[in-house]
This record gives sequence, structure tokens and C-alpha cells, in this order.
Amino acid sequence: MPIQISAQWSIPQAIAALSDAQSISVSTSGSTGVAKSITISRSALKASAQASNQIVGAISSNTWSLLLPLSHVAGINVIARAIELGTTPIDCRPGNGYSNVDFTAVVPTHIHRALNGDSALLNHLKSAKKVLVGGAPLSTSERKAAESAGISIIATYGMTETCGGCVYDGIPLPGVDYKIVDEIIYLRGPMLADVDLVDGWFRTSDRGHSENGRLVIDGRIDDQIISGGEKISLSTIENALKEKFNSDFAAFAKGDAEWGQRLCVAKVTEIADSEITSYLKERFGSHASPKEIVRVPSIPTTGIGKPDRKKLAEG
Repeated sequence: MPIQISAQWSIPQAIAALSDAQSISVSTSGSTGVAKSITISRSALKASAQASNQIVGAISSNTWSLLLPLSHVAGINVIARAIELGTTPIDCRPGNGYSNVDFTAVVPTHIHRALNGDSALLNHLKSAKKVLVGGAPLSTSERKAAESAGISIIATYGMTETCGGCVYDGIPLPGVDYKIVDEIIYLRGPMLADVDLVDGWFRTSDRGHSENGRLVIDGRIDDQIISGGEKISLSTIENALKEKFNSDFAAFAKGDAEWGQRLCVAKVTEIADSEITSYLKERFGSHASPKEIVRVPSIPTTGIGKPDRKKLAEG
């Protein structure tokens, strides 16, 4: 039976479990809907860890730091990469503080906090040779700001079904291939979990295209709503607002008798609602004008740092 690793385990407990496990069970972390359990084999986890270490240039004496929860594949991967190097990860989860490290993996929320007052986290990320950033899109402006601050970033793309990130800065890890069919991204490789395949390929829930030989993610299939007969990508709205106003936003939908679904936007900034509406209407058309804009102290997120649209819609 697959082992379910607890988020509360210590690093030694997690190392012991992964060393003995033939497979592990990991929950997905979608921003909508109900999470599901995915079974990942030892060979898939090992293939992912080896490929990641190879691309970042990790050697046997190097260390990884753990900032992510062990209930998610991104945290488990840190343990697996360290096991492959024969080292022990440095536990930097909340309450443990920070120290210098060779490599680490974070979500965009960590980057945002490091650039907005968390100097200890900033110094920790700057100490790393490479910082993997995944779980959610990292805006171009925030990546540039982070790199200007001295953080060496690799943006990763993947999901629990692919044992976490399997495409680094648009380039597949060794052994990984991708293809685009009707705008949908398909993946294959040795780190695929126990999932249903189509002729050997895993059909993701993401839309994308190839640009200059690199995979570009255009957004999730299930983040697309239809409002008044017009299709709207929530992630596209979010990313456009983040780039324009250099602040945190989340787009979400609520049921509506007139529109079917109405586009809503959550903001943490004091930027006027009219300015937000005007920008979206000018860039995407009148159908992208939010029907509701709410200000929140912070954008609620799932455990791995994705915007919690379900919570926003219910709030």
C-alpha cells in the first residue's frame, strides 16, 4: 500500500519513509474542486530527483532546504533530491529559521514575501545557487525584481501527476517530452505517476504553446469561465493585473442569473476599481470588465501557494 507522508513529520521521518517506500500517495492541490490522491512509484520519484539535480548542477556534497509542506509533492521532492545526493535537507519550514543553502524550492508567495520585507528569507534565497519556483505562475515583473535582488531563479512547470516540476524554464527535464494538441499540453517521461495515459501521454489540464523551442503555459482549462457567452481565463486576468500594477490579485467566478458566471477580482492594493476595470476592458474587451471587485488583506492560497478561488467565491 502506498505510504502517505504526513505534513507534520520531521525530515528524518520523511527520509526513512521515502527510503523504504515502494510508492507514496500524494494529494493534488488544485485551486478549485476537491483534491484527489495520486500514487507515485519509487522509480518515478527517483527519476524526477535525479533529473532535477542534474539540471541545477547539484553534486553529492550539496544541500537542499525544505520550505514547502511535506503534504505536497514539491516538499517530498526536496527530500528525494537530498537522498540522491546523500545529504540531509535543512528544515526551513515556518518556525525553524533560515541558513545558507545550495539549492531550494519555493512557490511565488515566498518570492513576494522576500521582496517585500522578509529580509531573512531574501538572504536565504540569495544564498542558493538555484531557486526552483513552481506551484503557480511567477509574474515576469516579480521574476525580474527577484533576479535583480540576487536570486537565481528557475521557473518550473508540472503537477502531482508528473511528480512535480518536469519542465524547467520551458525546457523539459532529461527524458521528458511534451506536445500540444488542440492547445492542450500532453507530457510523457519516467517520472509520471500512476495515471491514465493516452497512447503513452498524460493529458494535462493546461493550455499552452511552443515559442522559440520552449513550452509556454497559457493557463488551465478549468480556470476558464464563460460569462455572457464569452470565454475568460482567470489566470490570464490575474497575470495581466499583476504585471500592470505590480501587486497581488486573484480572479474568481460566482454564479450569476444574468451572466451565467460573473468575473470577480480580489485585490490587496488601494488602486481604484475604475482603474482596474478600465485596464482590463482596454486590453481584453468589455467582457473582461469585472462584475465585482473586493479588497482583501491578503490573497488566500492553497497549501502549495495557488490562489484559493473556491474560498474567495464562498466569501
